[in-house]
Amino acid sequence: MIDLNKTLFENAKERTLVCAHRGVSGADIPCNTLSAFKAALEQGADIIELDVSKSRDGKFYVFHPGMESAHLGSPLRLSALSSKVIKRLRFLNQDNVPTVNSVNTLEEILTFLKGKCYINIDKFWTDIPGITEIIRKTGVEKQVIVKTDTKEKYLEQVKKYAPDFMFMPIVKDEDNITDLLTKQGINCIGAEVLFESENAAVCSDGYIKQMHEKGKIVWVNSIVYNYRSVLSAGHTDNIAVTGEKDRGWGWLIDKNFDIIQTDWCLMLKNYIDERRVK
Repeated sequence: MIDLNKTLFENAKERTLVCAHRGVSGADIPCNTLSAFKAALEQGADIIELDVSKSRDGKFYVFHPGMESAHLGSPLRLSALSSKVIKRLRFLNQDNVPTVNSVNTLEEILTFLKGKCYINIDKFWTDIPGITEIIRKTGVEKQVIVKTDTKEKYLEQVKKYAPDFMFMPIVKDEDNITDLLTKQGINCIGAEVLFESENAAVCSDGYIKQMHEKGKIVWVNSIVYNYRSVLSAGHTDNIAVTGEKDRGWGWLIDKNFDIIQTDWCLMLKNYIDERRVK
């Protein structure tokens, strides 16, 4: 069980932390739903990642923009729909059959997760001031991890509206920004790193050691949402769950990454525990 009275860095020093990508989904439980988040907690997720969309009338929902057709059977984006219409929508299961799961508001989900785990809000850049307001309203500031890419317009908004939130820039291959962000007054606790090659600077022993010496976290992704998009040099959920855990997750753990984002929460948790016993 994660100890929210400790810092994220302190928790990560004890063991590799597991982030459940959009919760835990499968069969009749769709991703980004209250059911998926409950399942993630049951499977021991330390962090739950969720996505945010904004309705036509300015309300925030937990939903991945652009997935409306696949997950809801809707030809229109949530950004084109009113809250009244969104409330009538139901998620589809893996057989494309409607479920009982509605699209929850961000406020509903944050209220449910309060005090239970860390929360990574993806798509924070959708509306940084607006999402920040909901985070503060629900009182989960100390649990929330927010990330954006390194575009100046996003970083300026983080600095203005959410300088106290745990923040990670998303960097690919090289990290030339975390030190700068700290100097600018942003609570930069580390970086999410993407790399296609094992030779990338952000997965080098030297970089990770240096980040740890500064008290910073390095987050890596083993998820595969498109096989053409390489996020961690091929060390993925796919190879881990099909018989090569050491080459998939083991390599990432041996590199001393602090957080692994996965779609297979329980299997990864069990693997981490098994390695610690040996």
